[in-house]
Amino acid sequence: MEEGRALFVQIAEQLEASVLDGSLAEGERAPSTNELATFHRINPATAAKGLNLLVDRGILLKRRGLGMFVAPGAREILTAQRRQQFATHYLDPIIIEARAVGLSVDTIIEMLRSRA
Repeated sequence: MEEGRALFVQIAEQLEASVLDGSLAEGERAPSTNELATFHRINPATAAKGLNLLVDRGILLKRRGLGMFVAPGAREILTAQRRQQFATHYLDPIIIEARAVGLSVDTIIEMLRSRA
């Protein structure tokens, strides 16, 4: 686990990555609180907090007595969120800097294409 960020957030991000890369498919059972706690050597309450974060966001569904499962459409939800985060964290600063140095959107697009 990484230092500097809450463990429950890291648990949620690892599960998100598994959904995005397909190793945890929609409808599939997610690791349990105890499985995550044992694997990562953390408190089960911390693991539960990470799972519940994903439940609150509609990525996982709780099925009483059965566990947590990847929700239908979870991959699309995560992909849309990641695209928005990409725009906010990367594109917005590029556009601000481009305007500051007098670059047009067309010039930025040309620059991107020449590096792709």
